[in-house]
Amino acid sequence: MKLDSKFFDRLRVKPDENRLLRDACPSCESPGCKEPGLYPAPKGRGHEGQYHRFCLDHVREYNKSYNYFSGLPDEAVAKHQKDDMIGHRPTWFVGVNAWSRSRAGKGGARRNGFVHRFTASDPFGLFPEREAKTKPGTAEARPIRRAERKCLRQLNLEDTASKADIKARFKELVKRLHPDHNKGDRTSEDKLREVIQAYNYLKQAGLA
Repeated sequence: MKLDSKFFDRLRVKPDENRLLRDACPSCESPGCKEPGLYPAPKGRGHEGQYHRFCLDHVREYNKSYNYFSGLPDEAVAKHQKDDMIGHRPTWFVGVNAWSRSRAGKGGARRNGFVHRFTASDPFGLFPEREAKTKPGTAEARPIRRAERKCLRQLNLEDTASKADIKARFKELVKRLHPDHNKGDRTSEDKLREVIQAYNYLKQAGLA
């Protein structure tokens, strides 16, 4: 054990007076106060990590008038409080790649920096309001592909046909072309097969 140690001094009957003076608490920084400065107080914005030393009475007085945002405009205060939520660190998009960000506004909605797309199908028509948004011919509808347009023509429909129009036309053509409704005549079987294939493709594509 080192003889020149503050722990060793505590064991002595009479501690080293020079060491006690050297380790004494600094005085209060308030002008004219001789009390020990036992209580630290932050120096303020721009001096993070630096503290004043005050006695109990003066640290209470200092804290009553302390304002970290003193002199800052309201916009800077609001920005600082917002950045406090993320620890003043930069943020990145999570779960969104560069392609989907570049496609924002083309069928997707940007909310809080994320692109939300409505790609789930609705075969039972439970969400008619979403069907209206994605209806072909509207401003938000995606372009009709060549294969989808060909299938629509098989059903004698235009590109602006809705899901209800496609289903109704499919039922109409099946009743018209099915052999059971033509006294067993099978001359329209090929056309019926084309209609069924076209409808199934449109259904897989989410248009029917």
